[in-house]
Amino acid sequence: MWLQQRIKVFPGLLSSSWARRVLAVSGFLVIIYWYIFSGSHYRSFWYSGKQWGVSGACLQAQIVQWKTLAEKGDVVMVSFPGEEIKLQGPAMVGNGQIIVDVGKNNLWVSSLSVLFHLTNYSPLTLFKNVGALAETHATAIFLKEGLIRTIRCLQVEASDSPRDCVTVREDHFAHRSRPHVYVQNIHITNPSDRVVTFDISSQKPLTGETFSTSLEKVQEKQFLLSSGRVSVEDGKIILVVVATKKLASRLQVSPKSEHDETVLSVVYASEPIDPAKLSDTFSKLRENAKKEMFELMHMKTEDLFHEHQQIWSDLIVSGIEMKKITDLHTPSRDTINITLYYMLSCSLAPLVDPALSNEEREKMESFLNYADHCFTGHSSMHAENLWPGSLSGITQLLQLWDLWKLTLQKRGCKSLVSAGAHGLMQGMLLSFGGLQFTENHLQFQSDPHVLHNSYSLRGIHYNKDLINLAVLLDQDEKPFLHVSVKFQDKLVKLYACEAGCLNEPVELTSEVRGHIFPVLITQPLTPLLYISTDLTHLQDLRHTLHLKEILAHEEHMAKQYRGLPFLFWFSVASLITLFHLFLFKLIYNEYCGPGAKPLFRSKV
Repeated sequence: MWLQQRIKVFPGLLSSSWARRVLAVSGFLVIIYWYIFSGSHYRSFWYSGKQWGVSGACLQAQIVQWKTLAEKGDVVMVSFPGEEIKLQGPAMVGNGQIIVDVGKNNLWVSSLSVLFHLTNYSPLTLFKNVGALAETHATAIFLKEGLIRTIRCLQVEASDSPRDCVTVREDHFAHRSRPHVYVQNIHITNPSDRVVTFDISSQKPLTGETFSTSLEKVQEKQFLLSSGRVSVEDGKIILVVVATKKLASRLQVSPKSEHDETVLSVVYASEPIDPAKLSDTFSKLRENAKKEMFELMHMKTEDLFHEHQQIWSDLIVSGIEMKKITDLHTPSRDTINITLYYMLSCSLAPLVDPALSNEEREKMESFLNYADHCFTGHSSMHAENLWPGSLSGITQLLQLWDLWKLTLQKRGCKSLVSAGAHGLMQGMLLSFGGLQFTENHLQFQSDPHVLHNSYSLRGIHYNKDLINLAVLLDQDEKPFLHVSVKFQDKLVKLYACEAGCLNEPVELTSEVRGHIFPVLITQPLTPLLYISTDLTHLQDLRHTLHLKEILAHEEHMAKQYRGLPFLFWFSVASLITLFHLFLFKLIYNEYCGPGAKPLFRSKV
């Protein structure tokens, strides 16, 4: 009986306009909440299920490890069906001499005297299946291997089993130690019971000047030689010559079999020249391209990839790892990783150039091992223009590359910039952490206000050794410093002491557990950590700092943020009290004062 009476009340409630508005707003908020917090999981389930069918299930099985690698920071997803995780920048590979925009199928070239210019040449070889019922693909940048990988799953027959799908894996990389070489490696697996056919072609530009192509032959080896030009300022041109492996126009893969194909491209670009010198310049570039292509065609693909990966692994010995971010201004792990990848891909690596003289090599290595006065000024951690969350394309990427080089040059890192990709990585590492080399030591001078973030800087070159420095947080969210060393050459003793150097310096060792230092803040502000090979220098340092006080980090922050003054809180409390008194007076006058309205109306 009681329930029936309550139900009869609802129509009366909905007759009120304000009740209908409240109900509409509540329903809208519920929908928004469901979309934000449940939509991504729902979409993942939808896309991984019937929406993408057999080819989607096949793709899920092929890239099951990608998400694990992405969580570790080793992979940046470019495109993935059913997930809103699109790379906020170009999908590119490069080595400082060439850049290949894999997403747009564009080739950019540079020379010693000019920066990158876009050509009208399409570097990718396209493998299109004939008669596929469905196709699904995903793309990712593999940071530790320096390549872009795309996996395509093709449903070629009416089967409900994902195991019958044909998979095509494509790897793209610009060779790190061979600056003129671009490699596209294709691996096709056909588990079905039918022959699978692919049409092989290259995309032709719709506008602009096309490249002319001819068939070349060197000792029974055939390849295609394409040539074109890029117009630059002052009426000059850059001549571009590309030698590419010749492939058949159609490929058939037998049932229950696999097929590998490696497409090699050699790209040579001239300095800006007058059109009158076109013939002589073309002859030189043509001979250089033919010579290198002939050498590559006699190499094993595995050896070529091993060369590239060895140099790339050497580059990423150094790096930045974000462990915990507690504010909105610190760049994310993916933003840092992809920015480092982009900057390395735009830079030459002269240290691995076999043509570099021993004298020049020793000079660059000395810059790398002890970059005196680099990095001066405040840390670049919160410089959003240096660590952008998104890039519109290669043009904006090259502008970022120029900005990084300019910033490092103006902050005492000019010698590192001249060392190419290895030096640029080291300069970015020092700038992020606020590390600076002086005449006698390396000092960590990070802003105390950013130490609520936890991060690690690995591979800091000190002489020929590598130092790992981490800012970590304990159980009470208090920061401390963790330092370890990886000795590369003969053992050289390294010492470290915290801010003020009041305690005896500690000798650093290669032990896995490393060394822990407290975060102390001095007045006036001085570096948080000193590292040096000179023990006496650190012992003498304490007498030259002339400090007023030394506080623990939490004590320093407590003094900086003492809260709002008592007068502010008293004013807020007074306003709240006065408002409620005024509200009470209005209600009293309405129902209890002279001429008050009756609380209940009579039904009669």
